Amino acid sequence: MWSILTRKKIAYASAATLAAGSASYYLSSDSTSKRRHRYLHTPLSNLASDFIISEANADSYAYLEGFPEKPHTLWTPPSRKEMLNLLQGLHKDGTPLTPNEEEILTEPPFDLLIVGGGATGTGAALDAATRGLKVALVERDDFASGTSSRSTKLVHGGVRYLEKAFWQLDHEQYKLVREALYERATFLHIAPYLSIEIAIMAPIYKYEKSYPDCQWWQVFYYWVGSKAYDLLAGKEAIESSYFLTRSKALEAFPMLKKEKLVGAMVYYDGQHNDARMNVALALTAIANGAVIANHAEVIGLIKNEKGEVNGARVKDTLTGEELNVKAKGVINATGPFTDTLRSMENPRAENIVAPSSGVHVVLPNYYSPGNMGLVDPATSDGRVIFFLPWEGNTIAGTTDSPTEVTYNPMPKEEEIQWILDEIKRYLSPDVKVRRGDVLAAWSGIRPLVRDPSAKNSADLVRNHMINVSESKLITVAGGKWTTYRAMAEETIDKAIEVFGLNPMKPCNTRNIKLIGSHGYSKTMFIKLIQQFGLETEVAQHLANSYGDRAWAVAALANPTRKRWPVFGMRLSPFYPYIDSEVRFAVRREYACTLVDVIARRTRLAFLNAQAALESLPQILEIMAEELKWSDERQSQEFDQAIDFLLTMGLPPPKEKINLSKFKAQLKSGVRPEQSAFYSRARFQPEELTKFQNIYADLDLEGDGTIKVPYLSTVFVQLGLSHHIPDINNILESIHLENANTIEFEEFLEVMSIVQEMEHQNTYVKVFQNYKDKRRIPIERASGGV
Repeated sequence: MWSILTRKKIAYASAATLAAGSASYYLSSDSTSKRRHRYLHTPLSNLASDFIISEANADSYAYLEGFPEKPHTLWTPPSRKEMLNLLQGLHKDGTPLTPNEEEILTEPPFDLLIVGGGATGTGAALDAATRGLKVALVERDDFASGTSSRSTKLVHGGVRYLEKAFWQLDHEQYKLVREALYERATFLHIAPYLSIEIAIMAPIYKYEKSYPDCQWWQVFYYWVGSKAYDLLAGKEAIESSYFLTRSKALEAFPMLKKEKLVGAMVYYDGQHNDARMNVALALTAIANGAVIANHAEVIGLIKNEKGEVNGARVKDTLTGEELNVKAKGVINATGPFTDTLRSMENPRAENIVAPSSGVHVVLPNYYSPGNMGLVDPATSDGRVIFFLPWEGNTIAGTTDSPTEVTYNPMPKEEEIQWILDEIKRYLSPDVKVRRGDVLAAWSGIRPLVRDPSAKNSADLVRNHMINVSESKLITVAGGKWTTYRAMAEETIDKAIEVFGLNPMKPCNTRNIKLIGSHGYSKTMFIKLIQQFGLETEVAQHLANSYGDRAWAVAALANPTRKRWPVFGMRLSPFYPYIDSEVRFAVRREYACTLVDVIARRTRLAFLNAQAALESLPQILEIMAEELKWSDERQSQEFDQAIDFLLTMGLPPPKEKINLSKFKAQLKSGVRPEQSAFYSRARFQPEELTKFQNIYADLDLEGDGTIKVPYLSTVFVQLGLSHHIPDINNILESIHLENANTIEFEEFLEVMSIVQEMEHQNTYVKVFQNYKDKRRIPIERASGGV
């Protein structure tokens, strides 16, 4: 029976593919694809150096008449092994070139080698490939493994930058906002399934000491600023901003603090799934002929007889094998690790990156409405903080403080607490903002840069910087996710100029939709439900994460052996990720490690560190089957995933987590030790029973209250007396009905505060343990993030 169902679901996927027309015509005669098509029929000896680009994609790309850039839904990219073979100048199957082929290849096999697989690097690879250039890219870790997966998830122009431009008469700030708003529209166009419009509310509160009519000047100020933001976007504007009265603001955002609320302005920006966007960029570049490999670290640069950089020594971090990659020019797009690659080129090169840490926390979905975010434009220290719904949870951030460059930066407890304190200022007193509600927390390193060619090289660049060194290493750094495409275009323009390249076509990335976008519609999830028997939440998630490739993902799903849903076994009961996504990530998205899957193919680690931990055995089992991992390799992957989750907010275990024991705990239903830290309930059942018993013992009068001094006895009984500061401070924060006695609900509130303190103490210990561990030796930090 199940085999029949399996055949049916594959048939459904094929039918859907044909219905979309994506596999109707192969190798159309469209002029824009002639360069690729001739490789199928022309002997290699006649192809000169550009045969490599063909082998990367000629047999894996189909075209629809009228849409020459549309891949079919079941398209499979070349394997990572094939990519590594192509990087070192071999045939895709690993066989060496014949003497005739070597004689023809008088130039390097690639026009450009890009180092770094983040947003800028993959964006530049796509730009170069679609111009007809031969481009290679290597990434030390995984696509979006660094800053590009740790953003605020916004695609925005920056309302705060516009305010600064106005008050400081700063034309550079103005241009930055204008460019970002233009790119925002492009972003929403080329990746409609990964990016959406989002309403963001700016609440307006009456100042403590102000004239009676001052509140209306505040309203006018916010209104003018929002309308100027709309106007600056011009024809690229999305929805118009509008004012909400006090009652309407509370109706739209019920969690808002009511006291002194005047009203709110609502404006629109974009939001996206950053890591999946990065993966889509890499795959689209590959589909257009780029040769790309993740987990490939640059360990040295190669120079020609003129002293110009023309390649790199690359190490496969999964196998330890090394290879040389030759190109006419090299682009450094390594983000925070920019200076490391520059030092390989010139050990005396001046550092240009001023790394800044941006911390975000993830909270449960009940902290915000599902369709509207919040911005605090004037926090207690003048920074801006966003509070946004994202992937079913709520994301809050960010901070901005100097930091060191590390592989997996860890958020400081004081930064997490600062974000929570700022949130409290805007939320109703009924919403208790608790440290235990933080489901995940991460730190991203923003590479602020100085231009070494500027007159005053100490000044930080406002936007991004492109620099060409004496040995012709091109470095691009700075900027933000929203402007990645414009940065990539400028970088490739500069590379064409510096290296004398001859592109076949001009830049057209404003119009090239990313893979998965062509057959996507907002209602395609309905067909996924109807044809595969998926849960609605799962079908919506697949459509919004994979676009029209969701058919291929669903076709890999195992049957649930239930009446409903028919297919789609969840990796975590709390989130819509399913088993087939792991197989798809390994087979078609270059996922090579357990962390690749939990952090960047799915977003479990960013949404809920505990849920990610509990899903590890199931994901590991699937990956081990797909990649033929030994027991030893499985243990290594599990340990590395635990280490990564500790940097995402997972509390440290009292002892090392054993994989076999952990599997047995999950199977038997025993709650792992770490899960209490992330419980959405205030107390676990056994804790509540203990508190009830202690309270009953201390209720000597039998009137349902206990005396305030008895709290010291409670703390001693629970072994907490050495952790708790002045009890009076705790009591002041909960506003007792009677100053001398405590009712049971007040007692639970006290214990909740104590629990928060315990969580904070735990996290401080984690940070101290990992602070020195994650520093990067200068000779090892390469390949980009």
